[in-house]
Amino acid sequence: MRFNMKSNHYFSILFILSIFCFAACGGGSSETESSDYTATTEEPTAPSADYKLSDFSSSPQFPDAKLAIRGYENSSFNFEVTGYELAAQTTDAPQKMCANSGKGQHIHLIVDDKPYAAKYESLFDHEVADGEHYLLAFLSRSYHESMKTQDAHIAVKGKFQGNSMMSSEPVSEPMLFYSRPKGTYVGKANTDKIMLDFYLVNTSLSAEGNKVKVEVNNEKEFIVNNWKPYFIEGLPMGDNKVKLTLIGPDGNPIDAPLNPVERVFSLKEDPAEE
Repeated sequence: MRFNMKSNHYFSILFILSIFCFAACGGGSSETESSDYTATTEEPTAPSADYKLSDFSSSPQFPDAKLAIRGYENSSFNFEVTGYELAAQTTDAPQKMCANSGKGQHIHLIVDDKPYAAKYESLFDHEVADGEHYLLAFLSRSYHESMKTQDAHIAVKGKFQGNSMMSSEPVSEPMLFYSRPKGTYVGKANTDKIMLDFYLVNTSLSAEGNKVKVEVNNEKEFIVNNWKPYFIEGLPMGDNKVKLTLIGPDGNPIDAPLNPVERVFSLKEDPAEE
């Protein structure tokens, strides 16, 4: 088959236009976005900013789980747990493909913006400095995912003296508490995907309302509008940092206690896997 010069010119124009339309529609993009998290910025010169936020699979629910605090005296916390078995393995732990505690289900205890302490019994010792502190405790699955129900957490603002809580009142302000990632993760199975989990008090998230800004290593940020755990993928070995900020509909940080909060954690290779 033969084409004259005019026909060749016509098809060349069509070919160029088709390439332009494909690029304009995002046909070459590899960025994945979801309706409840969006990657918003990335430093173009960042050496390792190919981080992704992905969905965490649904977990067993414990609708009858309840956590109550009986008191804190002489460095000893006394909690009451019903409808939930501490120190038991959550049934889907082997399928989660993330760091899991061999000691089982537990309580996360957070004082102010400090890293949480994992407690596997309802009665335990834990020192709290004198002064006024925000205290959050919630039930956690064995792989450290929080129970995000009203009855499964305690959030108070207390006055502490001599390792006793002299008085307390429920937290009234909207607050964001950091939970995971934390500490050191070792081995491929524990470092490929790192669970991100945080706790909200007196607020919710939505596309039109408050959101959480997730900043990874000062290189990339995500805007989250659904309160649930996520996986962070693409993190390098060594120290990493996650910063969480509760923001309003205008995108600015909310004037709330301990907002924002950040944590440094480490990923290490397992020598036995080399």
